[in-house]
Amino acid sequence: MNIKSNEIASLIKQQIKNYSHKVESNDVGSVVTVGDGIASVYGLDQVMLSELLEFPHGVFGMAMNLNEDSVGAILFGNDSLIEEGDIVKRTHRVVEVPVGDGLLGRVVNSLGQPIDGLGEIKYDHTRPIERIAPGVMTRKSVDTPLETGIKAIDTMIPIGRGQRELIIGDRQTGKTAIAIDTIINQKGKNVLCVYVAIGQKNSTVVQLVEKLKEHDAMSYTTVVSATASELAPLQYIAPYSGVTIAEEWMEQGKDVLIIYDDLSKHAVAYRTLSLLLKRSPGREAYPGDVFYLHSRLLERACKLSKDYGGGSITALPIIETQAGDITAYIPTNVISITDGQIFLQTELFNAGQRPAIDSGLSVSRVGSAAQFKCVKSVAKSLKIELANFHELQAFAQFGSDLDDATKRILIHGNVLMEVLKQNQYQPKTFVEQTIEIFTAQNRFMDDLDIDKIKDFLDGLMIELKKDYNYLLDEIYNTKTLSSDVETKLIEAIKNYKEAYIN
Repeated sequence: MNIKSNEIASLIKQQIKNYSHKVESNDVGSVVTVGDGIASVYGLDQVMLSELLEFPHGVFGMAMNLNEDSVGAILFGNDSLIEEGDIVKRTHRVVEVPVGDGLLGRVVNSLGQPIDGLGEIKYDHTRPIERIAPGVMTRKSVDTPLETGIKAIDTMIPIGRGQRELIIGDRQTGKTAIAIDTIINQKGKNVLCVYVAIGQKNSTVVQLVEKLKEHDAMSYTTVVSATASELAPLQYIAPYSGVTIAEEWMEQGKDVLIIYDDLSKHAVAYRTLSLLLKRSPGREAYPGDVFYLHSRLLERACKLSKDYGGGSITALPIIETQAGDITAYIPTNVISITDGQIFLQTELFNAGQRPAIDSGLSVSRVGSAAQFKCVKSVAKSLKIELANFHELQAFAQFGSDLDDATKRILIHGNVLMEVLKQNQYQPKTFVEQTIEIFTAQNRFMDDLDIDKIKDFLDGLMIELKKDYNYLLDEIYNTKTLSSDVETKLIEAIKNYKEAYIN
């Protein structure tokens, strides 16, 4: 039988066309190189960005680099267990963390697994850690204050629920202290808290949790911990896990406070990963998308409109500066994303001003819209008076002959600085803040010795609670300072001062 060559060719083409069995490299790959928490994987043709990958020995990873011929993955476990040639499997789902009320009072790692020794966490479902932030139409303008209990912040740099306010300063200037005081002050205010510790010492996180327990604040707080001893990939995903936990409550209509302590270490962890994944370094060796790293995180903090439940996430990111330089790369990035900053100054801290807030460089671009009217009315000129005081203080160092007006400004400025001092773990209610600033602004203490001011204010509050409690109740209920209340308050302070001096 004579078979023509063109018939053979067409038969082979037909066979190839109908050949259905393909070599599957979609769902399985093999490790090419591994080390420093990074694995290069061959195969996994259909893998998704941020997909959870399963490695041998119970180690999981996440796809970060989708190259033409390989996948760059970060590992969430011990990379010494992984060897070249090991099989890697797709899970067909992105990295997720458990969410819900079962996380309250617990300390978890970046993957939402408990690390506090209190047993399993009960949860109904999980949420992916990466998510697009709520759109403009689902949001509402900030109109409710988030009280920190710190006089200097609530009066001059108020924070609203749904705002993103940066806490920035050198190391050891009291940044974490402000964050912890704010958490403690949320007791009884229907605000749930999430504290994300990134790159800190284990002992620091343990002490922090003990302090929260001591002040009965752990019952409404979740701590997400990725300490300095953890792998860089776990430090990288920690804040995203934290905000995912917070988003679940926000969408239930609840108010949430989240603290990222701190995003400087977060950026360093991401830089480490990026360099190991052979991404191009840019300024200060950070990758080009380091701005997007924090913007997509902080944009998820907002206040939702009533139609979407009316919940909110208030973010307090912390950034550590070097020698007070707020013009460095990461500080300027985060300043441009947030709605204001609280700047802590080393010189003020060393001079005994606690909290060491620089009223000149600190600003809130939203909070005053949400500030209680009583606090707003007594504090409206506070920043200007302190600015005048600091300017004249620097000038007065060079001259001894000062006129009476200058002396009055300096004396009043020193009184205001003393009034704004506050010990840690002692938050003040907005009523107490209103009365203390009102007393200072009406110059009742300008003739007292500086070291007697705290004692005078403490005694005044005791007296008011005892004999003038109806005034405090009216301020608390109306959130305003009416002219009638002002008159009675001035009379009460005068009576107390007379008794105090005599």
